[in-house]
Amino acid sequence: MFEDLKFDVDVKIAIGVYRERECYDSKIYDAVGVVDLDIIVVDEEEDTEKKLVEMGEKNRVDAVLRGTARASRTIKILKEKHSPIARLAVLEAKNKPFILVPVGVDEGEIISEKVFIVEEAVKLAKKLGMEGKVGVLSGGRRSDIGRSKKVDNSIVEAEFLTNYLNEYGFETKHYEILIEDAIKDVDVIVAPDGMTGNLIFRTLCYLGNGKEYGAPIAGLPFIFVDTSRAQTVEGYVRAIKLAYVLACESIQKSPWWA
Repeated sequence: MFEDLKFDVDVKIAIGVYRERECYDSKIYDAVGVVDLDIIVVDEEEDTEKKLVEMGEKNRVDAVLRGTARASRTIKILKEKHSPIARLAVLEAKNKPFILVPVGVDEGEIISEKVFIVEEAVKLAKKLGMEGKVGVLSGGRRSDIGRSKKVDNSIVEAEFLTNYLNEYGFETKHYEILIEDAIKDVDVIVAPDGMTGNLIFRTLCYLGNGKEYGAPIAGLPFIFVDTSRAQTVEGYVRAIKLAYVLACESIQKSPWWA
């Protein structure tokens, strides 16, 4: 995705640096050097997260990337003024781009949160040229009912969510625990909860051959793409491209691929 992307729109992007570990800063500066864009590196130590959010809120830039700024601090600042919010992870597996939700460890804990997250994920999918089909996962197959109360609850909740989303016009299917089948057919994959989603993301991208593009945060009046501090330089370059595409869509009000 974005292989043939051309930076032909004037877009300004901010990206954060926090030196929690060695090389955290160099990855950001290396990624910024790869792309021909107007990028402001916010390297303000303990004030990095606050400065990043302020730049987005005051429209000083067209898009913001968390970079290596601290997730807990950033999300806390955002939630003080904006609620609800949720991260929508744009990933790629087997050459297939898709959106995984929820991926915040404390997100999607109740049905109403999941509905909000799925609605926003479908909107994002369509902005990125996907159809917006939804696949809901649970902790087991239907035939596993009775083996574990936790699995039973997961399956029942997934069935309820699937029926609810279909009733409200979202093309949705319950794929049970079969994520390998879901990826073939859908553009939005819904994990049973945020912890599971985060583990799927980390396993796919940091142990497997998956690619991460960052996670736009839904529920904000400005573009903010969350990133993992474990990302590679190439991962940050992909996140910059995603932020650029979303900024272009916001500025031009037209598909990025047009």
